[in-house]
Amino acid sequence: MPGTSFDPASGAGLPPPVLVELPGGDAAPDGGVRVATYVLEPEGRSPAGDVVLCHGTPWSARVWAPVARALSRDHRVFLWDMPGYGASPKGADVAVDLVTQRRRLAALLGHWSLDRPHMVAHDIGGAVALGAHLLEDVEVASLFLLDIVTLDPWGSPFFRLVAEHEPVFAAVPGPLHAALVREYIAGAANHGLPDDVVATLAEPWLDAVGQAAFYRQIARLSPEHTAPIVRRLGAVRSPVRIGWADADPWIPVEQAARLRAALPGDPGVVTFPGRGHLVPLEDDAAVGRAVRTWLTEVVSGRV
Repeated sequence: MPGTSFDPASGAGLPPPVLVELPGGDAAPDGGVRVATYVLEPEGRSPAGDVVLCHGTPWSARVWAPVARALSRDHRVFLWDMPGYGASPKGADVAVDLVTQRRRLAALLGHWSLDRPHMVAHDIGGAVALGAHLLEDVEVASLFLLDIVTLDPWGSPFFRLVAEHEPVFAAVPGPLHAALVREYIAGAANHGLPDDVVATLAEPWLDAVGQAAFYRQIARLSPEHTAPIVRRLGAVRSPVRIGWADADPWIPVEQAARLRAALPGDPGVVTFPGRGHLVPLEDDAAVGRAVRTWLTEVVSGRV
């Protein structure tokens, strides 16, 4: 099992990515693709369990870095940049729809030889994780769903505009594109993130390949790919906790109650007051505590 010893107190970011080659066929219908992966392990102790973190759009595993460091004190933590994002390939030949991404996640868990890991997911990572569980038969020990994209309606007017005019946006002069991306990312957090954090999240999208990939991934995201997941939410087979920022400008906190009603077992909901859609970075300490509390409750059988 590949892994990286990691000191969560060091203040460092994620370790360098390890590129994993996933096969073609059912797991990756685009014919196989490399995936940037990261594994963090406790220092000097046996892990209490395995946790997989799934990011959303237009982010990468970087959005989880502070929470991953906290969880790696006593768990093995697995992260990945979905193809089309972060340090993974972002070329025009890389499929970035949600169906392909959920199949890649299922294949990646097999590569890591993970048996019923805990899954923590944010934004469209929630659709990917739930899709892998419900439609690709991936068994998980638990699900922590944070401000996820699954229920209708989703997809902002900006998403629809890009879908209709993707080539136009891809041809926007670089400086204007960079300003748009930074404003888009900052707005997700209600402009509550430091400029250097916004710049880190924007960086993968700013070269020529990244600019085209930024608009491509938006244009390929479709509610028709989440509809089959929504229809099966009542068939989730693991304990679930829902987390939501109550000032999320992209997905209102009211969706947390709707999601809770659609899932079995009356899952608990934890809210993060005054935080926006990028709550894993806006308040990583609170998110880390909530996830660690959840994992303790699952392991102890209190849920």
